[in-house]
Amino acid sequence: MQTTVKWVEALAFDAVADSGHIARLDTTVEGGGLNSGMSPKRMLLASVCGCTGIDVVEMLQKMRVIFSKLEIHAEAEQTEDVPKVFTHINLTYRINAAPEDFDKVKRAVDLSQEKYCGVSIMIKKHCPVNYTIELI
Repeated sequence: MQTTVKWVEALAFDAVADSGHIARLDTTVEGGGLNSGMSPKRMLLASVCGCTGIDVVEMLQKMRVIFSKLEIHAEAEQTEDVPKVFTHINLTYRINAAPEDFDKVKRAVDLSQEKYCGVSIMIKKHCPVNYTIELI
């Protein structure tokens, strides 16, 4: 797995993966950027959500759980001093599934967070990742 980050202008960069996909990273105009992409820390939060989301969808499909919507919201607190690092991440899984399937949803989320989501597991080595599940 490889990624190359190429400077575009100001503080904007394009991340180009060996798969050919491109993602823009940037910062706010106030911070000297163009506000043309996610900040690296927001991209990290999105990566946590995307990784666990893929796991959960795959497992729920195997469990034959019917759902029409899944959103994973991430919120992180960071230190005041430089380097500003996350002190913890809170994930909220919001899923439209039948109440009788809640135990299966919980099992899928637990397995993702404890065994399969490499991004969350790497992050947990440096800051806690907490999560809740809401049926919507």
